[in-house]
Amino acid sequence: MSDSKTDESIAVKEALEFSAAMTRSVDALSRIKDDDVDVGATPKRCVLKQDKVTLHHYDRLDGVATETAPVLIVYGLIGRYTMADLQEDRSLVRNLLGRGVDLYVVDWGHPTRADQNLTLDDYVDWYLDDCVDHICKAAGVDAVTLLGICEGGVFSTLYAARHPKKVKNLILTITPIDFHGDQRDDDQTHGFINLWTRNLGNDDIDRLIDAFGNLPGEIMASVFQMMTPVRTLTKYNLDLLDAAGDEKRLLNFLRMEKWLADRPHHPGAAARQWLVDFYKDNKLIKGEIVLSGERVDLKNLKMPILNIYALQDHIIPPPCSTALKDHVGTKDYTELALPGGHVGVYVSGKSQGIVGDGVFNWLIERQ
Repeated sequence: MSDSKTDESIAVKEALEFSAAMTRSVDALSRIKDDDVDVGATPKRCVLKQDKVTLHHYDRLDGVATETAPVLIVYGLIGRYTMADLQEDRSLVRNLLGRGVDLYVVDWGHPTRADQNLTLDDYVDWYLDDCVDHICKAAGVDAVTLLGICEGGVFSTLYAARHPKKVKNLILTITPIDFHGDQRDDDQTHGFINLWTRNLGNDDIDRLIDAFGNLPGEIMASVFQMMTPVRTLTKYNLDLLDAAGDEKRLLNFLRMEKWLADRPHHPGAAARQWLVDFYKDNKLIKGEIVLSGERVDLKNLKMPILNIYALQDHIIPPPCSTALKDHVGTKDYTELALPGGHVGVYVSGKSQGIVGDGVFNWLIERQ
């Protein structure tokens, strides 16, 4: 009987604590406005705009001299570049600016149904090429350093192979090169996107894109949520309640959620290439990708390359990234392995210093 009363007392206490935490959470959320959740807030100015694509030049930080030639951050179409500038104390952008890197970023914008016929050829050989040309002219240089992130790393790789004279250095972070590399991994660490696409028929992909014109951002958001089902189920109750007592932690939680919700549509024609040519048929590593009527040859990558990957990445497993070293034409090839997962490269406090120092020191050695 006493044990029953004890259990009941514990249950009541836990219920009261949970209720109090809920009250604190609601109160904390009610005091936060959308403007307080500032994603991608590092000051920058638009220097080129074409259709929905915008090129920004980041302002130099006060008291920091420019130490490097121009670096262009290239994110992909599936997410938003703001991941590299999610919060002030954990921002790859601010880390590099603080070390004197002359930094630009290309924003692909939010494609609509009107953009459904845009291909990867357009993004690489037209939009990205215009951005590089603008930077070269503005800075008085012949070539820039590309810093590609995830799908944007593939764009950067394609561009560097297609226009090697315009790329001084190539820096890739969590970038897939061998899209079937996870199948050859001794640890059998399969990438979830790899598995998903390999289980789709080409007709499934066609029907999906034909129905919407594009690959909807909401669908890709659902795919990413299904990768971590337990995390998806608990983050809006346990994680949110845990963060509610600390305003800084709560804002960081909301910044991540704001970035996750800002998932652009992927233009239909480019999405077909991405899912079929790259993920399903693995044409990049086979040397079978054709852009603007010409085959992309990775042996044209003769510039210095820094390849950064995450050891516990469940989206881009390490073998998918490290395969690059066996297919390039440069002898100046460096790898930097980081602890943690896909997003941790940009939001992990431990990774921030490693990435910032690693990129900067590598660039300075090649000035």
